[in-house]
Amino acid sequence: MGATATVAQISTTGRLAAAPWRERGRFLDADLELVGRCLAGDESAWEDLVKVHSRRVYAICFRFTGADQEAQDLTQEVFLRVFRSLKTFRAGEGTFAVWLGRLTRNLLIDHYRRSKLDRATDSIEEQLPQLEEKTAMISRTEGMLAGREASELLQAALQKLSPELRETVILRDLEELDYKEIAQILNVPEGTVKSRLNRGRAELARVLRQRRVAV
Repeated sequence: MGATATVAQISTTGRLAAAPWRERGRFLDADLELVGRCLAGDESAWEDLVKVHSRRVYAICFRFTGADQEAQDLTQEVFLRVFRSLKTFRAGEGTFAVWLGRLTRNLLIDHYRRSKLDRATDSIEEQLPQLEEKTAMISRTEGMLAGREASELLQAALQKLSPELRETVILRDLEELDYKEIAQILNVPEGTVKSRLNRGRAELARVLRQRRVAV
């Protein structure tokens, strides 16, 4: 069993935050209806939109930052951006969930850059470690970790990944988006998504091994 299974197993056990982006098919029409109501000036629709999507936005922010208060602040900032830019959403260009995911991702990258002012001369891409290690396949955890311990271990390991690798692993293995959706959110080719995912899984496996998790 590969690294995807291990990440999913630890995530499910630890319950970092619920809400994979998977059961969204039946929500598409509801999303479009909410967006339409928001654009028409229905204030209650804005509240509904936040209620429907805030949990999964928070989940991505928390997994990316590893800090509850920071994730809460970023989630609020995401929805402020939604309020200001919803009129730019075009249903024919993709789902609202993908649009929201892209907006969230862009805010997280902006936040990362602001928080690393001492390295402002370096682009995030330049900060990527030269991970030449071939994709390591994790067999599975041995059940030695459970509950909060497992979620904290996974969260700590994710923080060791570079932003590009971390967000790709989060979107694929934790939020369960498909390659096409991730490519749309990250604005990169699907091949780049697969490459980053392989490198992210390999690096995550290495970090977990260093922490003496059975892999």
